[in-house]
Formats: sequence, C-alpha cells, structure tokens
Amino acid sequence: MNAIEATVVIRRPVDEVFSFYSNFTNLPSFLGDVMAVELIGPTTSRWTIQGPLGIEVKWIVEMTEKRTNELIAYETTSSSALKTHWEVYFTRRPDPGETEVREVMKTPLGGVGRAALALIGKPPAEEVAANLQRLKELLETGRVTDERHAVAGKFNHRR
Repeated sequence: MNAIEATVVIRRPVDEVFSFYSNFTNLPSFLGDVMAVELIGPTTSRWTIQGPLGIEVKWIVEMTEKRTNELIAYETTSSSALKTHWEVYFTRRPDPGETEVREVMKTPLGGVGRAALALIGKPPAEEVAANLQRLKELLETGRVTDERHAVAGKFNHRR
C-alpha cells in the first residue's frame, strides 16, 4: 500500500465537520468523481463513481472504524490486491471554531497503481488535496467553486 496524505483547516467546529463527513450521503457534494452514495447497511454503502471517458463504476465501501470527532476509516470491499483504504482524522485546533482534517489514502499496487491512476488523469495526491479543499469551501461558504480533479461541470453552479 502506498499512502497519500493531505490536510486542510476548516473554520467550523470539529463536531460539525465530523457530523457532515460521517454522513456518507454528503460525500458527493465535494468529492470530485463520486456522483452518488447509497447506504445499504449500517456500515456499508454503494458509491457511484464517474471515471475517465465518462465510464460509471460502482464500488461497495465499508466503514471500518469511527471514533466520534476523531476518525473515520473506510475501504473498498474489492479483492485485497485492489483495495483502497482511507483514514480521515479530525483534530480540534486551538481556536474552537476550527478543525484540522487530515486524509490518508492508501492505494493498491504501490507506486505502479499511483502511476496508472496519474496516466488516466486521476493523480491521487492532487485529487485528495482538491477534495479536501472542496470540503473546506462547502462547509465555510455553502458552495463549491474548485473544480480541479473533478468530473467536468459537476460543481458548475452558473445557470
């Protein structure tokens, strides 16, 4: 497994940020390629992902750990060789109205897997950072403007 990390500080209390993130049906509102999340069990959900060339893929994701206002860990339930794992840490900042969110994503196939994702236009390090930036925007301003590493037009609010 190859770990990728990104961190952002959000001007919202930790309990608000944690509560929003832990409701997986909120994830499509800021994750660039996640189009829908359907809860199918207490810790299991089905994610609809739009990949390169508009190809739609469905993943089953299992929440493996949840510590209120501290950590959410989840992973795909595919074969162990292709499993992706995320850990999202929530830390109170000295200012009680701020939360540090640190995401650690572990990709399958090490450097080869990361290189393959970059070749198809999905460089994991940039994607993780862009997703956290969109979470920050959404929770601080109520809307997303950052469209880097996202499905084209997904967050376009001009009508």
